[in-house]
Amino acid sequence: MTERTFTFPRYEMAAPILGMQERNLKIIVEELPCQVVSRGDTLQLKGDDEIVNQFWRVLEELVFLYKESSAITEQQIRMAVRMVKSGKADLLHTMFEDTINVTMKGRMITPKTEGQKVYVDSIRRNTITFGIGPAGTGKTFLAVALAAFYLKNRDVERIILTRPAVEAGEKLGYLPGDLKEKVDPYLRPLYDALNDMFGLEQVDRFMLRGIIEVAPLAYMRGRTLENAFIILDEAQNTTPEQMKMFLTRLGNNSKMVINGDRTQIDLPGRMVSGLIEAENVLTGLAGISMVHFTDADVVRHDLVSKIIRAYERYEVKRTGRDLNKPLSKQKNDKTDKQAKADKTVKNDSTDVIAKEFDTPVQKTDTTQEEGR
Repeated sequence: MTERTFTFPRYEMAAPILGMQERNLKIIVEELPCQVVSRGDTLQLKGDDEIVNQFWRVLEELVFLYKESSAITEQQIRMAVRMVKSGKADLLHTMFEDTINVTMKGRMITPKTEGQKVYVDSIRRNTITFGIGPAGTGKTFLAVALAAFYLKNRDVERIILTRPAVEAGEKLGYLPGDLKEKVDPYLRPLYDALNDMFGLEQVDRFMLRGIIEVAPLAYMRGRTLENAFIILDEAQNTTPEQMKMFLTRLGNNSKMVINGDRTQIDLPGRMVSGLIEAENVLTGLAGISMVHFTDADVVRHDLVSKIIRAYERYEVKRTGRDLNKPLSKQKNDKTDKQAKADKTVKNDSTDVIAKEFDTPVQKTDTTQEEGR
């Protein structure tokens, strides 16, 4: 058993960090169960050595975060606990200090999970980045935030946002208007992210001048996209032909981000997803990165992570496939299982042969046979 007393650097920090009615403190105790006595700006911790030390480290990280942003969210608390428990506490500082962009309302955008940090760094380093994982992991928002930063910094001349014209249960042919008007409602998440970065009026001006373009994927055909930050959303609903067409639009001084969720494919029949095929074909190529998100990266309501995990378990049970596991890992798992199965079969065959040789030979009494 260990006892330690944590004192906040300033008295007024305790209340916002611990939360209203110490709600934030209760979240930490749920994850790191130990005895905690709160008195003003001090916390007395008592419990298992490792847990008390981890609790202390979480509090240190939350103090650092509060100094940086003057606000603490439940998501950030759970992330801090998760990172400390997994021995990755040193990454928290780099995550909290990494300001991707600032919204029109002055909110700093930073990675909220380890997966988001990997994703953001990957976009910065690579020409093409695939963001693959469940809904609610911030793939689209972070990509747009980075695109806005590149545009403001004049690293690119325009932003192009696109997605395929396919949606579950919708027949676009029955909707009024031309193709762009039919698809615009489905591009709303992209518009929302842009409005957060630039404001509605600025977005409208940029679109009129062609600096920002939001269009269905079909409009990309036959073009070369240079000096642009290009984002393809809902890529799981592309066909292999569409994905190849999109990737080959890449021009000089451009970046591409392709986001998708393999569990939400709306293509008709048994049509192969262009996202899945691209992952098979392009993994390992220099300049192209595959970033895989998990339920741990979900930044919506905590219940969303539980819902995603429940569906993943159901899918694995139903099909034997984990759609959120990288395809390379699935192949390795399959190869390992096959190797074990082959080894078992080989051993069984060897045993049978050995048994045949070990069986005593039945000798025939030839003397009796000759006397007959």
